[in-house]
Amino acid sequence: MIHTVTARAPGKINAYFRVGPPREDGYHSVASLYLAVSLYEDVSATGRDDEEIHVSLHQDSTAVADRDSFPLGPENLVVKAATMLREHTGHYAGVDLCITKRVPIAGGMGGGSADAAATLVACNALWGTGLNREELARLGARLGADVPFALYGGAAVGLGVGDDLAPLLLRTRTDWVLVPASYGLSTPRVYGMLDRLRANESVTTPTEVDPAMIGALLEGDLDKLAPLLANDMTRAALALAPELGVVRDLGEAAGALHALVSGSGPTLALLARNQEHGAQIMTQLSDEAGVATLQVHGPVPGTVILPAFTDSL
Repeated sequence: MIHTVTARAPGKINAYFRVGPPREDGYHSVASLYLAVSLYEDVSATGRDDEEIHVSLHQDSTAVADRDSFPLGPENLVVKAATMLREHTGHYAGVDLCITKRVPIAGGMGGGSADAAATLVACNALWGTGLNREELARLGARLGADVPFALYGGAAVGLGVGDDLAPLLLRTRTDWVLVPASYGLSTPRVYGMLDRLRANESVTTPTEVDPAMIGALLEGDLDKLAPLLANDMTRAALALAPELGVVRDLGEAAGALHALVSGSGPTLALLARNQEHGAQIMTQLSDEAGVATLQVHGPVPGTVILPAFTDSL
């Protein structure tokens, strides 16, 4: 009998993100192009003899600066995901959940959603509850619009609140340099700022991702793609954290084809021509501006169970 299962889920960037006006339910309709990238969260699920759900943080969690302030209680999405799976299946077993966090916290890259996706997959396997990926995605959507995408990975167009996904079969790789911030931005706070900034504007509900942008991505034509990358949340993130504009300009001065905020920010994603070009951008930002960076690529697969002998990255 398997006593521990570890699942790995990717973070994401939004290469395109249009946001409609606030709806009556408080949400916003969006048109997003999700891209799963090679920065991962791991969740290890270990069975318990009781029905308690206990959460811990792995020592290799590079995204956590202050371990003492990291929430490990019922507000954490891994607890909510495990609890939801138990209630849905009637399998009331206990579990120890150990999270290895590498995706910037509150950084607009879906790290919490990746944790939830990894928890659903790990606990489903540990408990033998037998749900398929589509069923897990329907459960995960209750926790957040980004959870289903973290389960599927790859690239996808997201409509509705972002959970109405249509996969894109990309055969070309794109390389990115990420600039994480030393702070996070609350997603509701950024949406609230966007609503205030657009209060006197005519805002329409987005119904599609720019076809030209999808075409450029499918073709792997970076020169066409770069000017079509867009995120409506950028202006709100910059209003809340003006220093992001300085870092964005530094990234483009260092040779990035385009720099944009991922999701609600404050993580910046810089498009590079290839892996070598990305390394050059990283070096220039580090040497000339002391900016910390990460290099990733996409698309990558969604949530997977790691072999028992696999060490964490």
